[in-house]
Amino acid sequence: MGFEYGGILGIIILVLDIWAILQIIKGGGSTGSKVLWILVILLLPVIGLIIWFLAGRGRV
Repeated sequence: MGFEYGGILGIIILVLDIWAILQIIKGGGSTGSKVLWILVILLLPVIGLIIWFLAGRGRV
């Protein structure tokens, strides 16, 4: 039963990470900041998403 919830949670995190990366790409920030935020999200999927949502969402 735990595996099923872990799989669903993993899919939700993946979808949210893809959404965040698309938002970063569409944003008006510099190329360097976009690359940096995308790397943070790819390397730290959960924590990177939370940091981007709190700190960088309106700036990139």
